[in-house]
Parts: sequence; C-alpha cells; structure tokens
Amino acid sequence: MGITLEPYTQERCHAFWRGYTSDPAMWSEPFVYDEQKINAYYQHTVTQPNRVYFAVCHQGDTIGEIQLKRINQTKKHATLSVHLADDRYKNQGLGTQAIRLMTDYGFAVLDLEMIYADAVHRNMRSQHVLEKLGFIYTHEDDLLRYYALRKPESGA
Repeated sequence: MGITLEPYTQERCHAFWRGYTSDPAMWSEPFVYDEQKINAYYQHTVTQPNRVYFAVCHQGDTIGEIQLKRINQTKKHATLSVHLADDRYKNQGLGTQAIRLMTDYGFAVLDLEMIYADAVHRNMRSQHVLEKLGFIYTHEDDLLRYYALRKPESGA
C-alpha cells in the first residue's frame, strides 16, 4: 500500500514528532518529544507563508513530514525537505513516493520551474533517492551535497 500527502495539521505534526526516532547515523543526540517545542515549531515554522508542508501518511498513520521551503514565486523555485519517523518506514520506497508526489505538486500546482534539495554527506540513502528521482548533483560544501530537479518539459 502506498502513501498519501495530507494537510499538515498541528495534530498530525504532534503525531509525527511523538513517534520520531532520530537516526543515530545522522544525529549524535536522541530526539526527545516536547509538546511545547512542537507547538512552537508548528506556529513559527510550519505556518510560514513561503513554505508548504504535508504529512506523509501510510495506512492512516503520520509517518513523516515533507515540505517545499524558501518558495520563490518570482524565480519559480523552492527547496525540498523530508523526514520519516524512523527506520520502520525506510528502505520500502515510501520516501521515494513522498518526494515524487511533492515534486509533482510543486511543478503542477505551484508552477515551479526548479526544485532544490540537499543531503548531509553521510546520508547516502537520501542521496540515492534524490538521484533515482532525477535530481542532479550540483555541488557540495563541508556539510551538504546539493541537488536540483528541473520541471519536466510538457509534451506538445
């Protein structure tokens, strides 16, 4: 069964972060859920006008969050970000499905021409997914590898 992208309500935000387990390969400190911090995160980050958030849902559960951030309608670009709750949902193609749905949304609904993404160097899984979906590696710095996906040409 596949995934869906659903409106990212405050309830879904809490459901995601209550079940979130930080990946030890990515973070040195374990994540500890704090209701007040998640409320602040939702109010100050999720609701920003230059971002579009969705809950990544699988079999009725909120298993992740995905967003297009730094949306620039003048330049027609944005930056993709996705988080899945824990390893139970990885290596099953669920993140790939979520990214595909979000890039389709960005190109079709927001009329973007380019979607950027980045991944920390040690996150080989994210790099692989981005490349599999057609994102092109553009450059890197000390922390991140950067990618870009151009809007597909529409057939005439």
